[in-house]
Amino acid sequence: MTEEFAGAPGTAPAGRGPVDEAVRVRPATALRPYVAWYAGYRRHGLPPALHRGLPSPYLTFILTLDEPLTMVGHPDPAQPPGRYATLLGGLHTAPALISHDGRQSGIQIAVHPLAARALFGLPAGELSGLDVPAEAVLGAVAARLQEAVQEARDWPERFAALDGVLLSLARPSGRVPPEVVLAWCALRRSGGAVPVAALARETGWSGRHLLDRFRRETGLSPKAAARVIRFDRARRLLALPGPAPRLAELAARSGYADQAHLAREFRALAGCAPSTWLAEEGPEAAKFRNVQGGATGPAPEWEA
Repeated sequence: MTEEFAGAPGTAPAGRGPVDEAVRVRPATALRPYVAWYAGYRRHGLPPALHRGLPSPYLTFILTLDEPLTMVGHPDPAQPPGRYATLLGGLHTAPALISHDGRQSGIQIAVHPLAARALFGLPAGELSGLDVPAEAVLGAVAARLQEAVQEARDWPERFAALDGVLLSLARPSGRVPPEVVLAWCALRRSGGAVPVAALARETGWSGRHLLDRFRRETGLSPKAAARVIRFDRARRLLALPGPAPRLAELAARSGYADQAHLAREFRALAGCAPSTWLAEEGPEAAKFRNVQGGATGPAPEWEA
């Protein structure tokens, strides 16, 4: 495993001030076709706040360590609020809303959507826009995973435990159409810039057939996936340490037509303006930050 970033390692004794830990690593080499990264976080003694779980090109898989995750709003507004010891979420185009009382701890596992069949036995399309307890999909394995990370002494042990259990799950299914693989990888490589008509020509499928099969495997249409990929790049560039980029520059770097296009898409996918999100959850914000945190992550490799 390669460490990407870290806050204060270890766990501070109770009652000795705030705890603010954040550690991100890549998984074992054999898991990298399926999982992009693990992000561990443990934060206590911070001001209560509301966090936006933003759309991204990864499935969200969370195992809590201490307190459950309190979801006050899901990407699908028809899904009622709830508290989750474990959570598995599909790709989405609206923010999730997570509240906390100044304490939050767990590990997020960023899963490549086309690896859902290999790890979970179902296409990511069945989780589209939803947040479910992980045990609803994985059964007793979810409890085994959570127990393993809760019993571990430190972050390296937790990540090693994840490697062991997830490697035992990973079974290439051979059921993801190569045309969908081609289309997804083209969108990721281009930052969401390839037109859907060009994807259809490259796959040899009609636009309608590509839309149907792509949505079944990922949970999004090719056009929606391109929007999420562009947005994910923009918000990660926006959150880099240092002076925030000018929005016109950010729009150009992220593949938007202009600053107004970026602002419209940010409001649609994040539920707020870029400046609002940056003030609330950017690198300089003093509040609990980004359960879905991390930099851009490794290349979108996976196996069907």
